Amino acid sequence: MANRIILNTQSFHGKGAIKEIVPIAQAKGFSHVFVCTDPDLLKFGVAQKVTDLLDEAGIAYTVYSGIKPNPTIENVQEGVEAFKACSADSIITIGGGSAMDTAKAIGIIITNPDFADVRSLEGVAPTKNHAVPTIAVPTTAGTAAEVTINYVITDVEKERKFVCVDEHDIPEVAVIDPDMMSSMPKGLTASTGMDALTHAIEGYTTLAAWEMTDMFHLEAIRLISKHLRGAVENKPEDREGMALAQYIAGMGFSNVGLGIAHSIAHTLGAHYDTPHGVACAMMLPIVMEYNQEYTGEKFREIARAMGVEGVDEMSQTEYRKAAIDAVRQLSVDVGIPTKNDKVREEDLDILARDAYEDACRPGNPRDTNIEELKALYRKIM
Repeated sequence: MANRIILNTQSFHGKGAIKEIVPIAQAKGFSHVFVCTDPDLLKFGVAQKVTDLLDEAGIAYTVYSGIKPNPTIENVQEGVEAFKACSADSIITIGGGSAMDTAKAIGIIITNPDFADVRSLEGVAPTKNHAVPTIAVPTTAGTAAEVTINYVITDVEKERKFVCVDEHDIPEVAVIDPDMMSSMPKGLTASTGMDALTHAIEGYTTLAAWEMTDMFHLEAIRLISKHLRGAVENKPEDREGMALAQYIAGMGFSNVGLGIAHSIAHTLGAHYDTPHGVACAMMLPIVMEYNQEYTGEKFREIARAMGVEGVDEMSQTEYRKAAIDAVRQLSVDVGIPTKNDKVREEDLDILARDAYEDACRPGNPRDTNIEELKALYRKIM
């Protein structure tokens, strides 16, 4: 079987990269841009850094910001109607995973109206047309939604998140400017950074991993270990390092999938509104312990990338423990909690069922079942 890699047509990286947005929009002939962002980025003037550029260039746009932190079916439906109402021909999405996931779903439905029922996009939807031309501008260093073919939507009615995987949803252009991330508070920097680390480690150990994605994931692990603590303290060089690290992780996992740390995190977000990065950080070392016997020598390279010294002199048991300990210590150092007080024993049946049915579960290196998933949830209670 051939291994496939899908990436943006173009991406721009580094301080001041947002200045590339206007020339791109002009070259592509955008006449009316649908700016998809979230309310806080409007309130604090982050999105304005981009809309000011559009104003100066005389490019018409409409702002849609009706997006929740865990975007819902209703957010997408409202966005589709808003897009149609303004007769836009393109999208610029500014934000973290919530804004970008919403924009992806909107862009897909506009060009594939047969999928207007948002639930029909779950899994690998057989869409035929690429989404509306999109420029993605991340404001968090974690989700890498600007370079992935995945997005996640919350079904409030059924209290579940569902993952959509579609090669047609990837933004044509990604603009990764660390200055757009400088206003992230410490807690968000920490949680999104740990989300990126979870992407890298799960992508490295997933069943579909191969040499090229391994290269991406190991470099992402190294950069995150080096830069996340400093990024939480808002050091510019570490902000820039994390901006690159999370994108590189996205280059990998988007093409090979993830594992059950993400499956469980999706359920915690859907049932308790736990921030996705926090949920991932809680579960990552627990799932690493669970998977370790099924990962060959990969934990040695994870430990090395995390900065652990002397791994070549360690036994397999020692380097596996060292890798898990290094991940757990980084999470503690950036202030991630280790317990979730909302998880209750009576919820475990539905939580485990939803995690088992999640699209990320089949990629986990160790096969699992409902009872073993329940035991993993108990470790954060």
